[in-house]
Amino acid sequence: MRNLDLTALRAFVTVADTGGVTKASGLLNLTQSAVSMQLKRLEESTGIALFDRSARKLALTNAGEQMLSYARRMLALNDEVLARLTSVDYEGELVLGVPHDIIYPAIPRVLHRFHAAFPRMKVQLVSSYTSRLRRMLERGEVHLALTTESALDSGGETLMERPLVWVGALDGQQWRQRPLRLAFEQLCIFRQPVQVALDRAGISWEMAVESDNSRTVEASISADLAVHACIEGAEPPYVERIRHNGALPDLPAVRINMYGADAARGEPAQALADMVRQAYAAM
Repeated sequence: MRNLDLTALRAFVTVADTGGVTKASGLLNLTQSAVSMQLKRLEESTGIALFDRSARKLALTNAGEQMLSYARRMLALNDEVLARLTSVDYEGELVLGVPHDIIYPAIPRVLHRFHAAFPRMKVQLVSSYTSRLRRMLERGEVHLALTTESALDSGGETLMERPLVWVGALDGQQWRQRPLRLAFEQLCIFRQPVQVALDRAGISWEMAVESDNSRTVEASISADLAVHACIEGAEPPYVERIRHNGALPDLPAVRINMYGADAARGEPAQALADMVRQAYAAM
């Protein structure tokens, strides 16, 4: 009987999720050569080529894709066993602050994983603007805060940097109209960069929907009354990315930053921060 090495499987899954050995080595706290050795060991023990090394970018073979599916399930069961049988029954509450426009798709997966690992810990999710979340963090009202910013302040770490993209209603046509009708919350930090980009492109615009309620903005966009901008990859399900073929200007990049991880005390808080990192690395 041959046994699969769970350490090698974890390295394989992390490399596949992050798209490379470099990022995976940071998450696994291993050197790049150690991660590469784990991959080699897994391929040699199974006699299966997991990666297509003729491709320019990291790509899985058909067998590698199948292995990835099995590996995820094996690691999930391994982690569940250890969490249930060997972990301390932590109790208490952690407060996680996240701007509403980046809750999906990463945060629900994080909350699910955290609950499985720490079933008696409560995570309160606070959804608000970046500026308010930073103030709450300073006052100790939030343990961990994600933000959307153009730069990184001291004490934080950048999880991802992606461009803003134009979004509108499914099969919507509002983006073709002039002046371009916009829908943004009053304190949304994407609002000014969008207006500046339109002004530079010579495209007239008007703020058709101005509200401090995200639901009002969402309803207006999905009804094709206005267009909006969000971070690439974080588009909500009720809209779609506008394929404008250059009719609208490109928008600047935005960073998703995390603050409070260094000051987080205790294993649950550190675990929550790690799960957030891994979720965004996988994206």
